[in-house]
Amino acid sequence: MIFEGLSDKLQDAFGKLKSKGRLTEADVKNAMREVKMALLEADVNYKVVKDFVKKIQERSVGEDVMKSLTPAQTVIKIVNEELTSLMGDVQSNITYASQPPTVIMMVGLQGAGKTTTSGKLGGYLKKQGKSPLLVACDVYRPAAIKQLQVVGEKLDIPVFSMGDSESPVNIAKASIEHAKKNSNDLVIIDTAGRLHVDEILMQELKDIRSEVRPQEILLVVDSMTGQDAVNVSESFNEALGIDGVVLTKLDGDTRGGAALSIRAVTKKPIKFIGIGEKLDNIEPFYPDRMASRILGMGDVLSLIEKAQDSIDMEKAKELEKKMRKNEMDFEDFLTQLEQVQNLGPLDKIMDMVPGMGDIKSKIGDIDKSGKELNRNKAIIQSMTLQERRNPQLLNGSRKKRIAKGSGTSVQDVNKLIKQFNEMKKMMKMFQSGNMMGKMKKGGFPKLPKLPF
Repeated sequence: MIFEGLSDKLQDAFGKLKSKGRLTEADVKNAMREVKMALLEADVNYKVVKDFVKKIQERSVGEDVMKSLTPAQTVIKIVNEELTSLMGDVQSNITYASQPPTVIMMVGLQGAGKTTTSGKLGGYLKKQGKSPLLVACDVYRPAAIKQLQVVGEKLDIPVFSMGDSESPVNIAKASIEHAKKNSNDLVIIDTAGRLHVDEILMQELKDIRSEVRPQEILLVVDSMTGQDAVNVSESFNEALGIDGVVLTKLDGDTRGGAALSIRAVTKKPIKFIGIGEKLDNIEPFYPDRMASRILGMGDVLSLIEKAQDSIDMEKAKELEKKMRKNEMDFEDFLTQLEQVQNLGPLDKIMDMVPGMGDIKSKIGDIDKSGKELNRNKAIIQSMTLQERRNPQLLNGSRKKRIAKGSGTSVQDVNKLIKQFNEMKKMMKMFQSGNMMGKMKKGGFPKLPKLPF
């Protein structure tokens, strides 16, 4: 989970406040001490932590808060507001040129994921209706041009290159003319990086900036480097005047120091975040949504957007009709598993659902890697079409054949069939009203284990 370590510590601190009916000033101070330690351990900039905790404490010990009926919830609301403010209040969008093409210059140190991020951003903006052109201006790193071309090919985005013997400034300049001739309304320039900030790197970037006058200079930084990411952001901003930051590898960042410090230190917004290795694993950064997730309050809007992008609504409606009539077969079950898989890892989805953080911590066998889901898909795909549509045909010999074909065991096949039958039984109970009747009487039937 993103910021898992920080999130757990903050939720523990506020859990202690919730157990108190009324809060004293000492209660708030103790909680803020824990918040301060949690943020420092998360590698958040010391000055940022100091100012952040001071603001919360000043707001939290006010008369209105201390005398409110739910003082703990009011304090958490204040923390949520201040966290959101710390990360930039509102989402910051790309600035587009009034006269195309819009030029986005990607800068950053070597190893931050700049080339892949350039492609990811191009792919994301292509879905928004843009016609991007990727430009290979890193002529120093071996295979950098080839890497961008491979990414462009996978995303069906053209790549402009003049080889590694031409100067990056000339390549950038020529790419603008190429974009105009080929109706590309968006130019994304992948510039060279270094292992550290140096004068030669900065001068080259300044020369490209002067030549092409980009609407956006986006700094790509590795969020897992914590304070180093903040220091790099400060250096690039002072030298170039960046317009925003793209944080990569946020899915592996359990601390959160970079995301919580960069905006406060540089005064520049985080515009996008990289949340995985796949080329569609990039999304806009919403400070309010991230604050809610850190505090265990979920992120319903992002979940809805993810579902809209990932789920085939026509298939979902058809599946719903079959479930209502209790006519679901293994063909439908396979569709259901694939729809779930498109949403991403289950533990990440659960993080977006309000209140699921606590439940998730009590479930020890969430299929984070997707191994069980893939195994169940393999089992169903090893069935004949007739067997999928008529599960009652699955006798002992058929199960052995399916297990062999899917590389699993007969026990695995039996387990999946059991889960399938339990889900059908549960749907039948919902349809008949038996489920609601049991709940009204204070009982709740045991839910089947999810097959993913």
